[in-house]
Amino acid sequence: MNLQELNELDFNNIGGWPTPVKAFIIILLCVGVAVGWYYYNTEEQLLNLETAEKKELSLRAEFERKQAKAVNLEKYKKQLEEMKQSFGAMLRQLPNKTEVADLLVDVSQTGLAAGLEFELFGPQAEVPREFYAELPIQLRVFGNYHELGAFISGLAALPRIVTIHDVSVTPRAEGVLVMTATAKTYRYLEEEAN
Repeated sequence: MNLQELNELDFNNIGGWPTPVKAFIIILLCVGVAVGWYYYNTEEQLLNLETAEKKELSLRAEFERKQAKAVNLEKYKKQLEEMKQSFGAMLRQLPNKTEVADLLVDVSQTGLAAGLEFELFGPQAEVPREFYAELPIQLRVFGNYHELGAFISGLAALPRIVTIHDVSVTPRAEGVLVMTATAKTYRYLEEEAN
């Protein structure tokens, strides 16, 4: 078959074309349909598949994280309950408004019992914080090293929380030390709302 025969093909009589030409046209149409099918249908599905696979990976990772939490849920609940109990115990160590005066007496009595002389015992204004209030007390006491230690130890042994801040110890005379500090106790503020 030559080019002259190709030019003489009759488009009104396709059935009369030579077999190699018909086979070539059929193959060309099949390739065209396949390419068209790919671009109009399959390509979009492949992109959707790729997106779905990525989403599956992220969902699988999220599932594994949540499953790990769910496996430990009972432990977390138990730990939360222990923390609530511990927090409640700590809150009970904070004085309420009516116990503050007794706590001030306890602090001064602890110092006197340790053998200290008070030059300054000045309760300051309450400083509100997030859920509690600080009650600072300015202290200036005289005594020897062991008396100061007994006083600090006595404060730590009180049933209520008392902390010592800004401690300064200087010598005054032979064997006598001057301790200047701020003792802070704390009060839970939620009681005022009740």
